[in-house]
Amino acid sequence: MSHQVENMFAVGATPWHGLGEVLEEAPTISEAIELSGLNWDVGLKDLQTVDGIPVPNRATFRKDTGAILGVVGPRYVPLQNREAFDWFQPFLETGECELHTGGSLCEGEKVWVLAKINRENSVIAGDDEIAKFVLLSNSHNGTTAIRVGFTPIRVVCANTMAAAHNSSASKLLRVRHTRNATVALDNIREIMDTVNAEFEATAEQYRFLASKQVHHGDLEKYVKQILGVDKKAPEDIKTRTQNIISDILARFHGPKQRLPGIEGSWWAAYNAYNEYLNYEKGRSTNNRIDSLWFGTGVNDNAKALDLATDFANAA
Repeated sequence: MSHQVENMFAVGATPWHGLGEVLEEAPTISEAIELSGLNWDVGLKDLQTVDGIPVPNRATFRKDTGAILGVVGPRYVPLQNREAFDWFQPFLETGECELHTGGSLCEGEKVWVLAKINRENSVIAGDDEIAKFVLLSNSHNGTTAIRVGFTPIRVVCANTMAAAHNSSASKLLRVRHTRNATVALDNIREIMDTVNAEFEATAEQYRFLASKQVHHGDLEKYVKQILGVDKKAPEDIKTRTQNIISDILARFHGPKQRLPGIEGSWWAAYNAYNEYLNYEKGRSTNNRIDSLWFGTGVNDNAKALDLATDFANAA
């Protein structure tokens, strides 16, 4: 299976993954659909066995190329790419959001739209800030459901933080979309206020991590727990895993984690692992995007945050 990022756009600066066409200003929905290469629809085909017996599952396919995207259940209804972008329209009309990136992976099997919330960044410590985004992701191959969640992005190095698909704010966004596809414009500010409050609560957790210093020896324990090798004797840890541990430890002492106010803290420890997820883990840049927004990277990131908080509470 190809992990090729097709046409995609990004606003303001080249994103952390180094891909996409960079724009100076946020595009309209129509422009974004063209720039992201998502101006095509998904269709469904009936399936049958080689001897002609019908089967209940169906195949999804791209109507522009005819390429098969995946096999889904009989009740599956595609969310067309335009519908994914159109979901943001009320938020764009009120100025609460602007489109930031959009694109697809795996030749259209998975798609995303990322919108920046027009609220002030959350300052963690000194010059370290997080910007606020809403991520809508979907798969046309049936492997993941439609998901909407808020996603902090660390401004200093553009790291994508843990996507909070299960937060109360994310559930509010999802419920409003599911029950009523046209969100009333007078509810938009109320929704964004709730989402912003969720961001601020998350930022407060980050500030707590920044206020707690890592004690000698705890950093390596933390990394080994994330990787699930904390119970193993050193000689039983594979060389590849040892190299990953060394990589993350080095990032903790690197320039991105040495900003005033965060150096040596549990916030820096968490970001050292997060930086590894964003820039190093996986076979390729495309694979990292896939994992961070659709796969195990989401859970790995959340696990690292929870463990950092546990260590900070014990500090």
